Amino acid sequence: MKKHTLIWIGIASIPFLTVDASFGVTIPAGTPLIVRTLHNIASIDAPGTRFPAELAKDVVVNGKVVLPAGTKVSGQVATSKRTHTSSQRLSVNITDVEVGGRSLPIKTAGAIGLEQSTHKTRRGVSVSTYSYQVPSGRRIEFRLARPLNL
Repeated sequence: MKKHTLIWIGIASIPFLTVDASFGVTIPAGTPLIVRTLHNIASIDAPGTRFPAELAKDVVVNGKVVLPAGTKVSGQVATSKRTHTSSQRLSVNITDVEVGGRSLPIKTAGAIGLEQSTHKTRRGVSVSTYSYQVPSGRRIEFRLARPLNL
């Protein structure tokens, strides 16, 4: 009976042991966040459409990993080509990050490199399409617009 109780106490204490010691750290504005999309994002998605992603690279402050690769983040479409007459490009931002089981709001300065890749015909002629997708698994770079306090 005592052995069984000790096992349950050990299991119950695991969340406390895995809490990141990075709380109390500030990630400065301008810090790059490299994320990997977990679902496709379409150029015609409505602004406000949310998408899941995860950090593809550790975020390091003063030589210490404060957000490890794999940390869950959420993003949102800021602008898109929702209508045929729209001249806006697809732009997205990261809106929050999950740290220690809680969601923290963040502000990024927009994604780098979401432009449509050009398609070429068999004869090498570039063709632009109205609609395109950023595929699941794509790495996208963002920069923090404001410091993030963990």
